Amino acid sequence: MPMENKNQRTIKYLTQEEVARLFAKMHSKRDRAMFNVVYKYGLRIAEVGLLKIDDVDLERRRIKIWRLKGSVSGEYPLFSDTTRMLKAYLKERGNDFHSPLFLSKQKRAISPRMLEVLFHGYAQKAKLPKDRQHPHVLKHSLVVHMLDAGHSQEEAKYQVGHKRISSTDVYAAVSGRKRKQIFERMERAREIVSFS
Repeated sequence: MPMENKNQRTIKYLTQEEVARLFAKMHSKRDRAMFNVVYKYGLRIAEVGLLKIDDVDLERRRIKIWRLKGSVSGEYPLFSDTTRMLKAYLKERGNDFHSPLFLSKQKRAISPRMLEVLFHGYAQKAKLPKDRQHPHVLKHSLVVHMLDAGHSQEEAKYQVGHKRISSTDVYAAVSGRKRKQIFERMERAREIVSFS
């Protein structure tokens, strides 16, 4: 769902139902785990290839995320579904440490171009709108979904690695929950004139 922000940049994101439909079309264990990590941690496609197998600690349920473009890298807890998908993928893949986490068929780190091709194929199968058939929509979708779930902008900023809250502010205009909260506060406010 596209939404214009105050700088006229269009924020393109997927609804929860569209994300579920997209993942329903993925049958590869690698792709399910990989795009789960992209969505849950708000990764850019160039950041996926930075992940190494030893960045994942399944026992402690932690993952190290390496970010680009001045975003904040760090260690994050692993979600239950992410843990499950990574276990299934790593069982199939094998645990040769210090190598890239997500491998291409040539046993190299998956490239941004290959991620785009894969995502586009799944997005077409899921019948997603043409303007949202790029993997970066998953990052936008996560922020909107977090705000819709009642998370603060500060929490969303942390999860996707934004350095400044202003980078996250633009999503508040997109979140239906935020708009509803503003409306409800205005509706209750004595300072706002009501007309009979």
